[in-house]
Amino acid sequence: MSVVEEPYLVQPAPGVYAYVQPDGGWCLNNAGFVTDGGRTLLVDTAATERRALALRAAIVAAGVPLPRTVVNTHHHGDHTYGNGVFTPEALILGHDHARSEQLAAGHQLELIWPATDFGAIDIVPPDLTYSDRATVHVGDTRVRVIHPGVAHTTGDSVVWLPEQRVVFTGDLIFAGGTPFLAMGSLAGSLRALELLRSLDAETVVPGHGPLTDPSAYEATERYLRYVDELSREGRAKGLSPLEVARQADLGEFGAWRESERLVANVHRAYAELAGRPEGAPLDILAVLTDMTVMNGGTPILCHA
Repeated sequence: MSVVEEPYLVQPAPGVYAYVQPDGGWCLNNAGFVTDGGRTLLVDTAATERRALALRAAIVAAGVPLPRTVVNTHHHGDHTYGNGVFTPEALILGHDHARSEQLAAGHQLELIWPATDFGAIDIVPPDLTYSDRATVHVGDTRVRVIHPGVAHTTGDSVVWLPEQRVVFTGDLIFAGGTPFLAMGSLAGSLRALELLRSLDAETVVPGHGPLTDPSAYEATERYLRYVDELSREGRAKGLSPLEVARQADLGEFGAWRESERLVANVHRAYAELAGRPEGAPLDILAVLTDMTVMNGGTPILCHA
């Protein structure tokens, strides 16, 4: 595995910071924080205790208070495992389903990547949950937390700063990386893009990868529609998701990180074409096995 760069801070607006963890691959998510100098709200944490402590140190180094509120954009461990580093001082906010999904997943990352040193991780789910929309006021800054419906997962949250025109998308957007729909919905992800467009953001903080702008929505939509067309054709021919993925020409998407996710996304598309509800659980072991095949027989690696 190649050595990745150190995390870094970007300040897209006064009092708004994005915490970017290169290279944005598996388990290297982005976080961020909003502050008025007296209070701080944190968006997501990190996959390991060490990385969550580094995030905490970055907040302190920025000269602002530690967060009183943490918003989780969804339940996956790379965005939530570090919650315990900020509690009990901070209240954790997330969607209703983000709480239930996190509790159900438990220490899932350790099961997938047993060789990774995650540190002393306690599963700390949201204390406060919402169903549709919530607003947190950080001084004069409005932080709107919006559920886009089932998309990357069943419990996604978009964090939108309307005055600053900055949006934290969570894993609805992977800048330079391949979308991952195994625990969400293809149709729902397309609807989520419409929500993101309606916000008219200037700066997009993706769940993984460098900061970007709304052009990332177009690239993501092209990929999702590509998966949809590929899956419809493959299913009509009676091919398995793995057969579809192995025969696919990724074209412009071949340069994106985690191209092995294509087979997971075809699994999700097949489930929806078969009439299963959006977000209905897939056989994750089968999905991971197929991704390993797509990765040349090498298990996918946690980059954290």
